[in-house]
Amino acid sequence: MSSFIIEGGKRLSGEVVPQGAKNEALQILCAVLLTPERVTISNLPDIVDVNKLIDLLASMGVKTQRKGPGTFVFQADDVNLDYFKTEEFRQKGGSLRGSTMILGPLLSRFGIGALPKPGGDKIGRRRMDTHFIGFEALGATFTYDAKTGFFEATTDGGLKGTDMLLDEASVTGTANIVMAACMADGVTTIYNAACEPYLQQLCKMINRMGGKISGIGSNLLTIEGVDSLGGTEHRCLPDMIEIGSFIGLAAMTQSEITIKDVAYDELGVIPKIFRRLGIQLERRGDDIYVPAQETYEIDTFIDGSILTVSDAPWPGFTPDLLSIVLVTATQANGSVLVHQKMFESRLFFTDKLIDMGAQIILCDPHRATVIGLNRQSPLRGVTMTSPDIRAGVSLLIAALSAEGQSIIHNIGQIDRGYQDIEGRLKALGASIERVD
Repeated sequence: MSSFIIEGGKRLSGEVVPQGAKNEALQILCAVLLTPERVTISNLPDIVDVNKLIDLLASMGVKTQRKGPGTFVFQADDVNLDYFKTEEFRQKGGSLRGSTMILGPLLSRFGIGALPKPGGDKIGRRRMDTHFIGFEALGATFTYDAKTGFFEATTDGGLKGTDMLLDEASVTGTANIVMAACMADGVTTIYNAACEPYLQQLCKMINRMGGKISGIGSNLLTIEGVDSLGGTEHRCLPDMIEIGSFIGLAAMTQSEITIKDVAYDELGVIPKIFRRLGIQLERRGDDIYVPAQETYEIDTFIDGSILTVSDAPWPGFTPDLLSIVLVTATQANGSVLVHQKMFESRLFFTDKLIDMGAQIILCDPHRATVIGLNRQSPLRGVTMTSPDIRAGVSLLIAALSAEGQSIIHNIGQIDRGYQDIEGRLKALGASIERVD
């Protein structure tokens, strides 16, 4: 199990380019199964979860060819449907949560699919009901083996378009159902659909392939089923979670950092939320410039009460950045209540920050109050273990700002979502080493 050794307290400087968006890449990669024609995808992040999904597609019979850094050509013209009965599929598919989104394309194109119990971060209950209820509304039938956690799905005569109301605005659930419905017979309307930029990217890609999806960017999608889809080219957006992470890093380490090519218009309220924490950031074309700041003061509500930052479906604030907000607030001037509504275990990493000297009250599994002491009580280096991707990067940011040496174990979690993170941090001047 690899670890990071970090010497904190150093000011960083320079430019950094965010990687391609992990959460978009996982959707887009599954969409290559919708067509037997060639699909070229660029700006794919070189991270564990994406590489695992590419390997899974190859094992299924999808031809994969790397054309350069972050660019692959896929052709799913000879998918081996018998592969889904193998133990290898159970192991590979069950090792990452992104594998859930192969089911929609398989049902859409072949009328049959299978799915092992998905892996991913251990951040609380992450149910699959939204996916399966949507598939059943389209006409799919499921069997489930409780012993193995293995799902199998079939259709009798193909999927049929229908109206549905999603029980939650699940991003992966919406993506899965959209891919299933795009070649269903008739029209499908999805109410309470997720509308994140990455979901919009998927819909736009399918339309370039010959699909007919309208309402893109809203929570009401209308999908006219087509007979077949063709090949296309697609470029992934930069990762908004990584962009937010670098903003928090700059503030915590009092560093001057320029984040390049951020697709600013796709960031929604993210810049606004960090500004409410007192962080100065400036848009320069499609870059974000964060100046070195000695202090940053958390805003309050109009009546003077403590600011609350909470997650919400897009265009609300993404839950993946709440961990970054929490750690960034520890060195601010002022207090903030962080309310994580979607996952009940995502704030438990705060015990590590408390060990480092942060003033945090964990109110319950969903809420934490951070008391920023305006750098009067700097964090101190400790030894800790990364529990999941986002908490792991939050602890990494804390370690880079802390006095003394920190060691972070289980950094494979960070590798799942962040490409060559130590190399890019070193380029900014960080003291970080990977050890096995």
